[in-house]
Amino acid sequence: MNAKRERSRSVWMDVKVAPDARRLQADHAADVAVVGAGIAGLSIAYELAVRGLSVVVLDRGAIAGGMTSRTTAHLAPICDDSLSELLSMRGQELAKGFHASQSAAVDRIESIQKELQIDCEFRRLDGILFLDPESDESVLDDEVSAAMDIGVTVERGKGLPLRTLDERPFLRYPAQATFHPLKYLRGVADALTKKGARLHANTAVIEVKEGDDHVELKLESGHTVTVGHAVIATNSPIHDLVALHTKQAPYRTYAMGFEIEAGKLNDALYWDTQDPYHYVRLTPGEDGKDILIVGGEDHKTGEADDADARFAALTSWIKTLVPDLGPERYRWSGQVMDTLDYCGFIGREAGSERVLVSAGDSGQGITHGVVAGLLIPDLILGRENYLTAVYDPNRKPLKAATTYVSENITAVKNFAEYLAPGELTSIDELKPGQGAIVRRGLSKIAAYRTEKGEVIEKLAVCTHLGCHLHWNSFEVCWDCPCHGSHFSPDGSVLNAPAIGPLSDVDE
Repeated sequence: MNAKRERSRSVWMDVKVAPDARRLQADHAADVAVVGAGIAGLSIAYELAVRGLSVVVLDRGAIAGGMTSRTTAHLAPICDDSLSELLSMRGQELAKGFHASQSAAVDRIESIQKELQIDCEFRRLDGILFLDPESDESVLDDEVSAAMDIGVTVERGKGLPLRTLDERPFLRYPAQATFHPLKYLRGVADALTKKGARLHANTAVIEVKEGDDHVELKLESGHTVTVGHAVIATNSPIHDLVALHTKQAPYRTYAMGFEIEAGKLNDALYWDTQDPYHYVRLTPGEDGKDILIVGGEDHKTGEADDADARFAALTSWIKTLVPDLGPERYRWSGQVMDTLDYCGFIGREAGSERVLVSAGDSGQGITHGVVAGLLIPDLILGRENYLTAVYDPNRKPLKAATTYVSENITAVKNFAEYLAPGELTSIDELKPGQGAIVRRGLSKIAAYRTEKGEVIEKLAVCTHLGCHLHWNSFEVCWDCPCHGSHFSPDGSVLNAPAIGPLSDVDE
């Protein structure tokens, strides 16, 4: 299994954030507990610690070892679902608030890395949106019009120094940015530790119980963390079974890293108007080389298991534009949670005073995570913040009613799969390294054969809300198409919202 897992390796993963963080093995108390140690969790924790609050950060895995380590780190305040769509969905005032907050997030990253002297390759650069051959040029006209309404600076251009794009129209958005996300978070984590914050890896929270004047977090170990406030920053919340999960949907995205001669491609953020779109950026490599990162080929989580075809399509697309790329060095995939109106859910949920949430990255997880650090501390301290309405978790995006129905039909179709035959008729058909669903009587079995021939059997039922699981051969895990949980072949939880392992098969 390890050899298979090594195939999925992002360009950032060699950098470890807080490698000395240990499992919490005792009861603990603090002002605030942050559950989730990605960009959102660590950003929130840092801003709280700066304000003098005692903070404990808890993560079921490694610090910054989840989806944050699988980002491509485009620090672009431009809504990646298009400014015109954002304006149509949220209206002018809230669209302006979204853009202002995303810009403020990039500014905050810039100021923190300067203040803490973090060598994280931060740099300002242009964002380039170019027309896909199958898109009408009116798409760019709509974006320019929306940019004027929202107050976004944009410049028209024509012809990029890439093959087939020499006559293609594009839009340039100045003052975007990029960086090395894990080098940045390593510096933030170090600063948190110096400020007295506690960072605990391999510490799974299995229950969040809110009282009148405190919150109790029950850990898988049996210990309890008691705090004044808790922030659930797991992107897909572990404490809310239904409400937020019906307003966001999981999508898998793919990325690759190729060597390229330094200076061969202008350092910028590139993306096209295709749906789903492609995105490109550079990051420094070694020996006079850069790494060109290209991503895209998204699909709903669990609705395809064809990673090789996705990577082949990405390779073909980028080599059409940059034919003299060097060898491939990285390939990986990640999961984004698309919200109905393109904005995350950050704040208090209805009926909760002491439990707050940061969820729904909507493809802009890095900036959304930092926005959470700009908003949630004010909510905890009882201060007004202009971002509250933009990211209110309780909002009901009425203009997204059609999307709401189409996204949630996934769950309905998924439960019907329990009536279908298995993918294999017998466990004996499983090959080493393969996982598949097998029917046994009334049950569906998630079966995996290790490279050594051992068979692991679990019920193919997500422990979050009971959805039918699908095998992901590239990441070597079980995916839940409904709400984005992932499980390892042995049944242990890899990704929220599930908190409990897959159930054993009753013999």
